[in-house]
Amino acid sequence: MNNLTHNSPILVIEGLDVPHRFIYPVFALLLVIYLIILTTNIGVMLIILMDRSLQTPMYLLFFSLSFNDVLGNTVLLPRLIFDVVSANWSISYSWCVSQAFFIHTYATSCHTVMMIMAFDRYVAICHPLRYTSIMSPAMVAKLTASAWSTSITLVSILLGLTVRLSRCRSVILNAYCDNASLFKLSCEDVSINNIYGLTFSVVLLSSSIGSVAFTYFRILVSCVSKKNKEVNRKAVQTCGTHLALYLIMLWSGFLVIIMHRLQIHNGYRKMAALLFHIIPANMNPILYAMQTKELKTKIVQILHSKVTQLQ
Repeated sequence: MNNLTHNSPILVIEGLDVPHRFIYPVFALLLVIYLIILTTNIGVMLIILMDRSLQTPMYLLFFSLSFNDVLGNTVLLPRLIFDVVSANWSISYSWCVSQAFFIHTYATSCHTVMMIMAFDRYVAICHPLRYTSIMSPAMVAKLTASAWSTSITLVSILLGLTVRLSRCRSVILNAYCDNASLFKLSCEDVSINNIYGLTFSVVLLSSSIGSVAFTYFRILVSCVSKKNKEVNRKAVQTCGTHLALYLIMLWSGFLVIIMHRLQIHNGYRKMAALLFHIIPANMNPILYAMQTKELKTKIVQILHSKVTQLQ
């Protein structure tokens, strides 16, 4: 079998190993998590769109982050929820490649958007007088477009190297489709896939960590030198939220990479992969809503008006 070209149009996902008695509880849990992600992230996006006072670079970039969270989880969770309750883990090869493309684009965009958000905070705190001229609407649009185009280009090359391979297997050894699971279906030499994938990961992570660390070091130096309590308080408030989101995303991503590289038990690896999508997407709108005064005030006003209408 290993020496035969299989190239079946239908693949089988290994899926989640859920005991029969837990199928519906797991189905309900995943559905509730997905609905919370949609409600919180889309809710924040709508508030930013409808309130012109929130259409500043910081919130527009957070809009991109929420959009990315909705996209990444919509590609993953509905299909996973359906598979759990139906116990039908088959998937077409074309849809599997599409799912892998959007999932990797989601993961890459998490880093690229966070890097731009860190730059925005750096300009706001270290160069406040030049902030409006540097972070103009045109610049925000260019930075956002570059974040998404970079992600799409890198992931397109990643998946392009995989789809060129013939396949001799048809089982995806994961709960969903990703690049590594796809190229492992081939019996050809996948050295170039491993080299590009590793280079991609190293460049992305080093650029992400390096740029965020540099900007926050400059912000720290600026806060210490200015010794302005009000400025420092605002810096801690906005930067603390961004840094918390970044560390949550980074921790979740590292967990997936470590478990994949060390060949840790499949169940733990699948759980880590799910947590990478679920935890940041749930925490992002909550942390931003709680820690940014303008957004928190607007949410409180909306909730208060709804309660008043019900009364």
